[in-house]
Amino acid sequence: MAGVSRRTLLMASAAWASGAAAQEPAWQALQIGGCALLLRHAQTDPGVGDPPGFRLEQCSTQRNLSGPGREQAVRIGEALRRRGIVFDEVLSSRWCRCVDTARLVAPAPRVRIFEPLNSTFNDRALEPAQSQALRGYLAGLRPPRRALLVTHQVNISALAQVFVAMGEGLVVRVEGETVTVAGRLHLGA
Repeated sequence: MAGVSRRTLLMASAAWASGAAAQEPAWQALQIGGCALLLRHAQTDPGVGDPPGFRLEQCSTQRNLSGPGREQAVRIGEALRRRGIVFDEVLSSRWCRCVDTARLVAPAPRVRIFEPLNSTFNDRALEPAQSQALRGYLAGLRPPRRALLVTHQVNISALAQVFVAMGEGLVVRVEGETVTVAGRLHLGA
């Protein structure tokens, strides 16, 4: 590459390798099972939350996946399949951006709406009950079962105390009443 020093290439290569190595515990947990990939929906059209007056039953009123977001979701699914990860269950928030992400990441099994994954962005009072329901669901996952849960940043932060970017996921399990993060996956970059 013209204009790029060997040192710069070596540093970039080392950064990529360390990032890949940092994801290895998450991959190992998914291989074993008894956990879920808690995935924030893929990239959307610009904005925060949804437009005023949006309706869950009408996707055209919501903030939806962008073209690059659809491509990102497909890449996430391909990355998972390359590692041999197949989900026993695929659950999603009712929001169209989450359902679309779930369908593009894991075309099978059929996506099922799971209300505790719905966004609490407009009503934070829902968060404690939804997080408790998610912990209960996760507590029931035993190896080799694994699930894909597609939701929103606000829900992931409430459950795992971690901020994730669009299309980024956490591999999580419950130990007692505590949500444990086995690792973070950057799959669709």
